[in-house]
Amino acid sequence: MVEQVDAPAAEHGEGPCWDATAGVLRWVDMLRGDLLAVAPGGGPVTRHHVGTVAAALRPRTGGGLVVATERGFALLDDPDGPVRQLPEVWTDPAVRMNDGGCDPHGRFYCGSMAYDATPGAAALYRLDPDGTVHTVLTGVTVSNGLAFTPDGTTAYYADTETGRVDAFSVLDGELLDRRPVVVVPAADGAPDGLTLDADGHLWVALWGGGAVRRYSPDGELEQHLPVPVRHVTACTFGGPGLDTLYVTTSTVDATPDEYGRAGALFAHHPTVGGLPPLPYAG
Repeated sequence: MVEQVDAPAAEHGEGPCWDATAGVLRWVDMLRGDLLAVAPGGGPVTRHHVGTVAAALRPRTGGGLVVATERGFALLDDPDGPVRQLPEVWTDPAVRMNDGGCDPHGRFYCGSMAYDATPGAAALYRLDPDGTVHTVLTGVTVSNGLAFTPDGTTAYYADTETGRVDAFSVLDGELLDRRPVVVVPAADGAPDGLTLDADGHLWVALWGGGAVRRYSPDGELEQHLPVPVRHVTACTFGGPGLDTLYVTTSTVDATPDEYGRAGALFAHHPTVGGLPPLPYAG
């Protein structure tokens, strides 16, 4: 069962991430370009504008945040302070950043999508701690959930249009040996954001499916968690004990019966907790 944490604060909520230093859950209102934050039990939601798009964020090891913006990356020394935009990764205004995460070596990966979801128009990029950017995957359509195992040897990734979550072997920051792990029937929705729990099992948000699902590392469906909004975008573990699963949602194509819920943040208390978010080392 999920419980609603806030009144809908986001037009298109995405990218939730627990910030242990500040003791808040952070996420983005993507197409408004805002970073949002709330205390674990709910309360006032703070908002900080960072650009045209705020696609994903992670804490930095030295404090502050790294944020994926419309066509690249930005750094904040203070989560509520000035934004230092890094050089654009590409110039095509038809493509924007969409979702990402860090590996255990402090590298921040984020993938893109065309605004009109043109097939194959996007890519997955890696921002290294020294500020250099590398293209990791090409031919992507809607780059979404990305999570690394704690030992850094495996990455789970969703290009939403494929209807799959794939696993990669990771070597020196490169993603190799791609193989399908989870296949979501089209009638059930499409895989969006995802996270790993402390047992190494996958929690996958279903865009258009009104749910989050838990899968084993071998892709076996173990739990179906309904959410009262069709467009569920992402999930992560947070709270001081990392024992709460937070779920973000979108108002895109919301129906009248979703009024007051679409765009809200939801919470669930599973029997197994999560892993701390991996920070960016730059």
